Amino acid sequence: MSGWSARRARATGEDGSSVVEFLGLSLVLLVPLVYLVLTLGRIEAAMFATEGAAREAARTYVAADDADEGTQRAVAAVGIALRDQGFDDDPSRALTLTCSSVPCLAPGSDVSARIEVRVPLPFVPGFVRDVIPLEVPVSVERVAPVDTYRATG
Repeated sequence: MSGWSARRARATGEDGSSVVEFLGLSLVLLVPLVYLVLTLGRIEAAMFATEGAAREAARTYVAADDADEGTQRAVAAVGIALRDQGFDDDPSRALTLTCSSVPCLAPGSDVSARIEVRVPLPFVPGFVRDVIPLEVPVSVERVAPVDTYRATG
């Protein structure tokens, strides 16, 4: 009977059609899945970068001797954290520092560091991005307390 089944399959002219259907269906399902994985991976990298950048910016700022030095250290920390995850955003534009009191490094006050990065969707050409904003904004804010027993000088 197996010989009869083989002759019947050849007679219908459907040899290999299941392979073609499988390949077509695989492409239709796998291409969006791969794109989704790439996009989510890039957004996750942005989350890691902004989380680390905000934490370190706030910590280095409150450990500085004065506000100018603290700002420079915070911007440097943000730059390192963003570059570590492959982002080339300007760290001084990505960072926003706010203080709960004036002067900013007064003992017992809080310093807030907010980092915002825009993650462009992969494989979208630049001319399309100029017309339609195809970016995912990622922002994180961390607060660090200034030491209550900090020496003011």
